Amino acid sequence: MKYLKQFDIQFVGLKEGNHLFDYTIDNKFFEAFNFDEYISSSIEVSLTFVKKSTLLELVFTAEGTVEVPCDLTNELFHQEVSSELPLVVNFGPVYNDDNEEILILPHEAYEFNVAQFIYEMIVLAVPNKRIHPKVLDGTMESEAINKLKELTIKEENPVVNTDPRWDKLKNLITEKKT
Repeated sequence: MKYLKQFDIQFVGLKEGNHLFDYTIDNKFFEAFNFDEYISSSIEVSLTFVKKSTLLELVFTAEGTVEVPCDLTNELFHQEVSSELPLVVNFGPVYNDDNEEILILPHEAYEFNVAQFIYEMIVLAVPNKRIHPKVLDGTMESEAINKLKELTIKEENPVVNTDPRWDKLKNLITEKKT
């Protein structure tokens, strides 16, 4: 948790107006959350922080890549990550994060940690089904794809067996129209 201290924002000492915070996210960040689905990651997160007299407006923007295995071939590839998360921080009697767009902090709070919001934004930006771009365009050469092609069932001359009674009924429909 010591690693996540760098994501603390002490808003009490900040002047009203716009403030910009930049973070570089790598696998050490995800290890702090015990999340190990990414082989490597390189993501730049920009936080636009607007302090107003009664509330705080935050906009998180993430751009970068995470290295993940393809779900079909198990080949590693860099998945693009691009996401934006707006958040309004208001003040009330108790902490409340039930609403995903509004965070309520206690009146006596002087700082809060944005790591959880960054984590959720990035994880939700990566698709659940991860398919290598070369699989999608058909240029992927791998053992898994070759084996799948080898094992596909090939029908050379499919014989269609139909019941002659149904053929007679089909003839009735075409005879009626003429």
